[in-house]
Amino acid sequence: MIKCCLLCCTKLYIMHVPTMAEFLAKGEQPEVLFWVGCAGSFDQRAQKITKAFVTILEKVGIKYAILGKEEMCTGDPARRAGNEFMFQMMAYQNIQLLNGYEIKKIVTACPHCFNILKNEYPVLGGNYEVIHHATFLQQLIDEGKISMKEGGAFKGKKITYHDSCYLGRANNIYEAPRKVLEALDASLVEMKRCRSNGLCCGAGGAQMFKEEEKGDTRINIERTNEALGTGANIIAAACPFCNTMLTDGVKNKEKEDEVAVMDIAELVALSIDN
Repeated sequence: MIKCCLLCCTKLYIMHVPTMAEFLAKGEQPEVLFWVGCAGSFDQRAQKITKAFVTILEKVGIKYAILGKEEMCTGDPARRAGNEFMFQMMAYQNIQLLNGYEIKKIVTACPHCFNILKNEYPVLGGNYEVIHHATFLQQLIDEGKISMKEGGAFKGKKITYHDSCYLGRANNIYEAPRKVLEALDASLVEMKRCRSNGLCCGAGGAQMFKEEEKGDTRINIERTNEALGTGANIIAAACPFCNTMLTDGVKNKEKEDEVAVMDIAELVALSIDN
């Protein structure tokens, strides 16, 4: 049994998060498997994103499950760093597990997991419908399953959105996260470099795990400067790695008391009408 302590607004409560093993024991199948990812599982900041997304799934009544302790890394960082053997070993183990559970649909809040599950697992035998949580949330809003509070927490706030490389340029997903943000009754302001011309946060391609290369400015600092230049109160992201890099950038500028870096799932969880 896996439980999460979720902090939603001012209420602290315990939520049971079902696993695929539990569904199998009951002879049932969930609508969707939530692939949590390494960041969403182990990084303290990203765990809050995981909890926010689970809160939404629960409130909407989606029949979902996670792999729990059976989930392992997709192998994306290993492949980006050039360790193809490690990647294939991880991928084959994951595919064997997913196929054993007869998984058909996967949702994830990590664009890195999303990209590799969707585009690189099929050639190894892992064929699934993979959807990023930005698109999933947009669909729920369009279907009327998510409604926002009138005059919610972000009414009148300026929000700028940072395009994740693996979500944007790699998979051409630009509109879904923006449509989600538009539903918050906030003002969406774009950075000069956005959409297909957006600047990387500095974490992609396994760069987050290696020493910096020579240059004049750290990439995350340059990107944060662009975000701060919009005058936004909130920098929205749809990737745990982007969130980390931009948060570090905001702290570097000593603006953490003025500007928040939040995932779109967190914004929706705080705005959803019970």
